[in-house]
Amino acid sequence: MKAAFYTKETIRSIGMQDRGFPSFGIGDVVVVSQSIKEAGKERLQAFQGNVIAMHKKGISTTFIVRKIAEGGAAVERIFPLYSPLVQNIKVLSRGDVRRAKLYYLRKKVGKKAQVKQLVETKASIAKAQQEVAAE
Repeated sequence: MKAAFYTKETIRSIGMQDRGFPSFGIGDVVVVSQSIKEAGKERLQAFQGNVIAMHKKGISTTFIVRKIAEGGAAVERIFPLYSPLVQNIKVLSRGDVRRAKLYYLRKKVGKKAQVKQLVETKASIAKAQQEVAAE
């Protein structure tokens, strides 16, 4: 089948469905549970870290999660948002950032590599709930 009658946006939106994940953004600390197959068994593996980038391209939407592992080694993983292997995403805390990509964290070490936490007030929570209800 030729895609002569479809636009790029239409092609990228084919197969997209709401996964029911909470909304998250750059700077948030998330736990991503991914399905792993080993020795004929299937299990869930959790990966916790900061979201440092998101690439929004329809069905090809990905996000990069960065964590500091044992011995201070940094580990980054790219997760496709609409992949059936990603089972669950849980947002632990919100980050207060002013950039779209946090690649500068790669050069930082220790406490300087942390993202400032967003302090949510009752007014900001109520405003967010009203925006969700309006949609």
